[in-house]
Amino acid sequence: MSRLKFIRKKNSGRDTSGQVTVRHQGGESKRFMRLIDFKRNKFGIAGRVDAIEYDPNRTTQIALIHYVDGDKMYILSPLGLKVGDMVKSGPQAEIKTGNALPLKMLPLGTVVHNVEFMPGRGGQIGRSAGTGIIVQAKEGNNIDLRLPSGEIRRVDGDCLGTVGTLGNIDWKNEVIGKAGRTRHMGIRPTVRGVAQNPRSHPHGGGEGRSGIGRKTPMTYAGRPAVGKTRKKKKYSDKYILQRRKS
Repeated sequence: MSRLKFIRKKNSGRDTSGQVTVRHQGGESKRFMRLIDFKRNKFGIAGRVDAIEYDPNRTTQIALIHYVDGDKMYILSPLGLKVGDMVKSGPQAEIKTGNALPLKMLPLGTVVHNVEFMPGRGGQIGRSAGTGIIVQAKEGNNIDLRLPSGEIRRVDGDCLGTVGTLGNIDWKNEVIGKAGRTRHMGIRPTVRGVAQNPRSHPHGGGEGRSGIGRKTPMTYAGRPAVGKTRKKKKYSDKYILQRRKS
């Protein structure tokens, strides 16, 4: 069994060459990364919830699972999961909170989270606090899912999903409270382009409170900041049956 915690490496928004590729990052507090089992591929092996823990790297809480074969793993903690509960994954698992099953085994209307896009890849959608994805329809081996955004997406019926809604629902109502906490989170100040000098930003310069002085807003690197900026259509877009709510 590998270690479940390790110190998270800081990069302050820099790539491997040391260049800043994402601005306004840096100075975060040292923290541990927890290895989360998104794949849930220990089929047929029961595990007991030993603890519900806080994870500084994600919005929802995590649950420490002790499996009967001696392994220990973290999973995302759904609403209602308690210490001492038993969880299991696989086609033969019971349909209850915390269990992971292929989507084709679930009845319509079931709420799931940590859902795979492709079988065996591990959960990629439905991983933040308060998230619940509804199994809306079945067509052959395809499953239609309604996401919290209103988007309806089609996935393979062999993809795994974990039953239940993720906990810590009130996370979105949390108030950070002070600038210092934001800095501890690794978020640095953002300065408006019009408040900078023209050498630092295309919007800079001018006397007094002047506008951007251009037809369209620009990024700090001089690229258009409005309009269509995406170049390629995603391969998975063909599986979106209905776009999210505007």
